[in-house]
Amino acid sequence: MNDAQKSTAVLVGRNIRKSFRRETGEWVLALDGVSLDVARGTLAALVGPDGAGKTTLIRLAAGLMSADAGELTVLGVNAAAEPQQVQDRIGYMPQKFGLYEDLTVKENLDLYADMHGVGSDERRARYPRLMEMTALGPFTERLAGQLSGGMKQKLGLACTLVRAPELLLLDEPTVGVDPLSRRELWEIILRLVDKQGLTVLLSTSYLDEAERCGNVIVMHQGKALAQGDPHAVQRLAEGRTFLAGPPADRKAREFQAGLLDRPDVIDAVPEGGRVRFVLAGEVSTPDEITFDGAPASPESPRFEDGFMILLHRSSAPRAALGAMAQERSIEVPGNGPIVQVRDLVRQFGAFIAVDRISFDVRRGEIFGLLGPNGAGKTTTFRMLCGLLPATGGTLHVGGVDLRRARASARQRIGYVAQKFSLYGQLTVTENLQFFASAYNLRGRRKRDRIDWALRHFDLAPLADLDGADLPGGFKQRLAMAAALLHEPETLFLDEPTSGADPLARREFWRRITALSAQGVTVVITTHFMEEAEYCDRVAIMDAGRVLAQGTPAEIRRLAGAEWGRSPTMEDAFITVVERARRRESAERAAPRGAA
Repeated sequence: MNDAQKSTAVLVGRNIRKSFRRETGEWVLALDGVSLDVARGTLAALVGPDGAGKTTLIRLAAGLMSADAGELTVLGVNAAAEPQQVQDRIGYMPQKFGLYEDLTVKENLDLYADMHGVGSDERRARYPRLMEMTALGPFTERLAGQLSGGMKQKLGLACTLVRAPELLLLDEPTVGVDPLSRRELWEIILRLVDKQGLTVLLSTSYLDEAERCGNVIVMHQGKALAQGDPHAVQRLAEGRTFLAGPPADRKAREFQAGLLDRPDVIDAVPEGGRVRFVLAGEVSTPDEITFDGAPASPESPRFEDGFMILLHRSSAPRAALGAMAQERSIEVPGNGPIVQVRDLVRQFGAFIAVDRISFDVRRGEIFGLLGPNGAGKTTTFRMLCGLLPATGGTLHVGGVDLRRARASARQRIGYVAQKFSLYGQLTVTENLQFFASAYNLRGRRKRDRIDWALRHFDLAPLADLDGADLPGGFKQRLAMAAALLHEPETLFLDEPTSGADPLARREFWRRITALSAQGVTVVITTHFMEEAEYCDRVAIMDAGRVLAQGTPAEIRRLAGAEWGRSPTMEDAFITVVERARRRESAERAAPRGAA
């Protein structure tokens, strides 16, 4: 960066180091000589796996902690020496933004305005613009606790902007948010940068979001691997990115799993019924390659492809993930559905959370339940796991009627909740011991299954670390390990990859593919629409109802030709939900008695 550029830089870091000491006494180097520059009026992104140092860097920039070494200036101010000066001029939205759920939307805004000394005249000028920008105007008197996940994120952003900051720091602003809400949040962020000239630095787990930024800092293990135009990262994968259809006798996810275990493949993901993969090196004749009997065609690279190459370069050679084996075979009598739902209803007072939904899932299938925040997916899961009684309809899991025998059914079910049910004050081993006892595992069997979990999920090095101190990806591993201790026949996973980085998601799906192949039935919700490609069938819900159901290929076709290209699962999701909402809105607006 030259002198002219430095004069316009809002954030400048040089050789920043920061370490932490865990309760176990182990020192962790969170930032190892990181340097970065963020110019005024730009949108910059921090991307990288869990534990890369993204949140630590944002907290340093917010003046919430100081570096051990190096320099960091924010808006021309030394962030370590004058943190209050920095905080008076920035907006900071952490991963878990502190909304007060028993206050209304307006009361939350007023509270943050009071905290920042925003006067009544300024509020009258800013509130209408914030409400228009976030589309929260009709909900100013609604309690924050009654908002959907996407609306909560938009309210958090409005509270952060209540005093017109010069720099906006956003730590994973779209984590746990459905595709429609994610699109709305990004429209707001881009408008702030393009129309108002605000400088924004954000971290994200969605690599497609990084492509929208003018400046990307790729981080891994506390180091900055690359910084600059995201297209420069994308170009790293030129000549190394391919698309192949699986052989006729294999599913796309099984083909992908085999590719991931090859040393000459860096990355592989299902896409549109085929598999997109990135090679470790270029090939001499890229138009004529065959992998595992399947012809492959070259593809234009994406940022994610180059990102995976950068991680591959900076790490030790990746060991094959391998298939995770159950220790006992699953034997379910008969050929009928393992999960059978008919006209399922759940009401909370006058509110209908789940409205007569029906679907079946067969043994060994992966079934995806998709929908916006507040669609009723988690309520459905809690009924399927016997944790919540149904108001009406029928539901059977493994031949057991959950409306009559919820307790006995739970012994054959594994459940990973949306917010992992781990005990933060217990160590990894103590969490596993607790869940093993809850599943009636005793003696030698209990010890063997805990050893299995520590080994298969690579948790042994962290066995004595408290659950609260685990990185997000390892919390997910521990939650999965706990749910599989008793070797369930059916696994319910409620947004298990929310906030997880691409590496953790690949690892997660490799395990799920292996379990499915061994007969475990899986029902999963996710906001990563590309993950729906791993499913045999999916259902899209909104407002408690099933709007569409079928294979990923059948769902993609519902998007039609309006996208001007081959539609993705995210395209189809947005199309199906928006069409249903427009139809419902038109029906409400129509005069009574109209045909």
